[in-house]
Amino acid sequence: MSFKSMIQDMKDEFGSISRKGFRSRSHRVVQDCTVTLDALRQSCWANMPPELLRDVLMRIEESDSDWRPRKNVVACAGVCRSWREIMKEIVKTPEVSGKLTFPISLKQPGPRDKLVQCFIRRNRSSQTYHLFLNLNEVANDDGKFLLAARKCKRPTYTDYIISLNAEDVSKGSSTYIGKLRSNFLGTKFTVYDAQPSNAGAKVSKCRSTRFVGMKQVSPRIPTGNYPVAHISYELNVLGARGPRRMLCIMDAIPASSIEPGGLAPTQTEFVPVNVDSFPSLHFFRSKSTRVDNFSSGPLPSPKDEVLTLKNKAPRWHEQLQCWCLNFNGRVTVASVKNFQLVASLGDGAGQENENVILQFGKVGEDLFTMDYQYPISAFQAFAICLSSFDTKIACE
Repeated sequence: MSFKSMIQDMKDEFGSISRKGFRSRSHRVVQDCTVTLDALRQSCWANMPPELLRDVLMRIEESDSDWRPRKNVVACAGVCRSWREIMKEIVKTPEVSGKLTFPISLKQPGPRDKLVQCFIRRNRSSQTYHLFLNLNEVANDDGKFLLAARKCKRPTYTDYIISLNAEDVSKGSSTYIGKLRSNFLGTKFTVYDAQPSNAGAKVSKCRSTRFVGMKQVSPRIPTGNYPVAHISYELNVLGARGPRRMLCIMDAIPASSIEPGGLAPTQTEFVPVNVDSFPSLHFFRSKSTRVDNFSSGPLPSPKDEVLTLKNKAPRWHEQLQCWCLNFNGRVTVASVKNFQLVASLGDGAGQENENVILQFGKVGEDLFTMDYQYPISAFQAFAICLSSFDTKIACE
């Protein structure tokens, strides 16, 4: 048997095992897991030497560059703990590989040399927003689902709950990863992460900080509110001052991250938060706080400058009689919501980096593109774009 046919046989076998094991839900979960494990023990791959296994998994990871075949990489990581550890070592972060493979990739900075192309679908009736990864360059691309958000209107503020599960977008869900909160006027927003973005993050004392239903969330992972970004829109009543002006202060990212060789904090897995934040709950305690789950990037100290993003100023087009930005074909419909964010350099007015870190624009009635790159993550980019959807009483 050739090595190529061996890899294909491996994909087919574990594909059938995963389909058999995860076909049913609820009361059959334990039974199906047993079936999967039994099938694995009887498989010819069960006693493969570790060196050969690693070589096979590396070739699978290298051969599957697009998302559809890349599901094989995710399937291999779900076989058992040893396979998962090998895949975690093999699969590189989006910064290096430019690929979104595991859910944690959505919390990691994007690639340095290109924009990750995504799009957002808005559902007006349900007040939900779904983020997808572009799979093709065509307009009818179905995409790969990444994140979902739901708008929750309150008397004095608005929350956008962000989840990994499109079917369960709530703070009580185990897939809840953060939220965006606006003030009454819709001019100031705060992005909260459900887990710390770096080992030294502190939970916010905002009024919504609470523990979610213990039956739905693992008792070792309490939900917190860790502010990771602040977004502000300049007051602009009736648009008298021209297009919108926005400023994003990325609290968890140092300003040095955009410099050559600069690093941003990179989370490597979803982990329990620091137990010191919950001293009265004994079952939150563990032997390790797992600080090592942040692989790279300096933590911003009070003396360090944090990254500040500002919208790129559009230019007035005399023939079209409108404000214009170059989105390189990614935006086709004029809208007040369209923007490009670049890094603000120093304190001088008008100083900005030409490299676009995040761009967002309209292409259909309820369809918008979202492209981002290093040093922000898909989660942070999605939250910033959600702020553009919110009603702004004093900015329009």
